[in-house]
Amino acid sequence: MARAAIAAITLLAVAALVALGLWQIERRAEKHALVARIAARVHARPVPAPPPATWPAISAERSAYTRIAARGRFLGLPPALVQASTRAGPGWWVLAPFAEARGFVLLVNRGFVPRRTGIAPPPPGPVAVTGLLRVTEPGGGFLRANDPAADRWYSRDTAAIAAARRLGSVAPYFIDADAAGPPAPGLPLGGLTVLTFPDNHLVYALTWFALAGMAAAGGVIALRHRRR
Repeated sequence: MARAAIAAITLLAVAALVALGLWQIERRAEKHALVARIAARVHARPVPAPPPATWPAISAERSAYTRIAARGRFLGLPPALVQASTRAGPGWWVLAPFAEARGFVLLVNRGFVPRRTGIAPPPPGPVAVTGLLRVTEPGGGFLRANDPAADRWYSRDTAAIAAARRLGSVAPYFIDADAAGPPAPGLPLGGLTVLTFPDNHLVYALTWFALAGMAAAGGVIALRHRRR
């Protein structure tokens, strides 16, 4: 191979690897900004649950983890039990339909239970629910599609759950309810929202930069060998 070709391939490889490293640095800055935004939302005073007029503007980037409050009644329908893996162990999220006093329906994730049976019902009458806004999770989990006909759920898909419960139009989000107090038998355990996010971008960036250095060194060695 001609020296010019070796040099060109080396330069292309180094440029590509350096670009990947710089991209990871940018991703790290974006991740830190995201974490800062979420921290501000989580610790802010709760705002009213978004009404239907605002639903088209709701997105994970703009809305997720906002602390919200809803007032109304839990509907007398069976909850959707969504398979979960938490720091409390494996089990299910309990998603219950909730009629907001302002005239719309949303789903409330009452919390985690380790068993599908013996779940305490939601409180009767008018109640207030406070928690974090989470955007709908359509489709299912990893390699597992939701099966509404069998009432088997692997993700918190608000539209699919609403269709299965014949709720009509529901909010494109659900509320991860705060912890209601000390754990009680059969009572879903709230407040288990995961608020830590993986941040390996610096490691990835250093890896790409190291590979760029190795590619440059390999190109130099190949050029010297070719000269000889």
